[in-house]
Amino acid sequence: MTAIAEEEETKESALWDKAGGWNGVLAAVGILALTRVGQLIMIAWLGGATDQPRTVWERLLVWDAGWFLRVAVDGYPEGYTYSDTGQLEGNELAFFPVYPILIRAGAAIGIEPRSAALGVAWLASIAAAIALHLLGTSLYSKRAGWALVAICFTAPASVVLSMAYSESLFIALVAGMFVAAHRRVWWAAGLLGLATALTRPTGAAAALGLAVAALLALRDGDRPKWKPLAAAAAALAGVPLYLGWVAYRVGELDAWFKIQTAGWGTSFDYGESTGKFLWTTLREGDGWIPLSVAFILLAALVAAGVALAGKPWPPLVVYGVVAMILVYGQAGFYHSKPRLLLPVLLTLLPAVVAAARARPRVAVLSIAAWALFGLYYGAYLVTVWPYTL
Repeated sequence: MTAIAEEEETKESALWDKAGGWNGVLAAVGILALTRVGQLIMIAWLGGATDQPRTVWERLLVWDAGWFLRVAVDGYPEGYTYSDTGQLEGNELAFFPVYPILIRAGAAIGIEPRSAALGVAWLASIAAAIALHLLGTSLYSKRAGWALVAICFTAPASVVLSMAYSESLFIALVAGMFVAAHRRVWWAAGLLGLATALTRPTGAAAALGLAVAALLALRDGDRPKWKPLAAAAAALAGVPLYLGWVAYRVGELDAWFKIQTAGWGTSFDYGESTGKFLWTTLREGDGWIPLSVAFILLAALVAAGVALAGKPWPPLVVYGVVAMILVYGQAGFYHSKPRLLLPVLLTLLPAVVAAARARPRVAVLSIAAWALFGLYYGAYLVTVWPYTL
């Protein structure tokens, strides 16, 4: 850490001690509320112009929300699921357990399951806004913390942060894990890392990022050494634990992977399908959504390259690079990839740093323009676009 960075961190700590940090958190939650309300208004407006008469509430409970709710209400199936013709199908075992557990906890205290699913997602969004602000503040500055919240919550696929999906919970956990690791609060980093890894399969990438943070702590001479190592071990155990449990329940070692492939065409093909999608779409230009997804995928790659050139905190680099390899390297629905990229914070860093350094008016206008596009894009996807996110 440079002398300038140390001085900046000292100043930030002093401000926090004077309750300025809490004011910053409240501002971050205010940004979150503004983005969510704005997008819900857009969903209501666009939904009224379609031939699918659904309320805003119903539109927030579509697609993967049904899978999470079935896990929460009925539990996981005992094994594989087959069609009437004997073909293997996807089932609820593909979905990691933390989000359904929280939905079930809400239902256990008397909340209707669908309300519990959205309630958990919305509360997780608040936690995500706070964690993102703290992460941006810890790594850069308070303005960067606010920018990170605003840019993340208005990204093109950010509509899922208002839906009964696990993205808001995952972002809250992964950002909170990195905040705890950066501040060397290892017990919290380990618990959050384990929960992250049991929320989505990309939690494996987050666990690797935490392992790098632990190694940096050991290099810097942190004592006792077992604390960062234990935190990393807890996070690294998460994904293998769930995959192993599925294997035990079904009776086949690769059961989770077979279920994913059968249900959603998800398999790791080293980017072949992504490359074919980009090549075909950019040549033929079949529809504005496929074209926009192609440009989003390319823009994310460029943003990641710019971020890496700025030499950000290594744990965030490792997490971001591994997560992007998983997104770009796997086959599956191309229109889900912007959603899968949403928690990859590395791609947001160039815009966050630029906004933090720009004049306030320029930063606000730039983020507002980004927000108008991103919020409209997400509202369009859940009202007009007929396919899953």
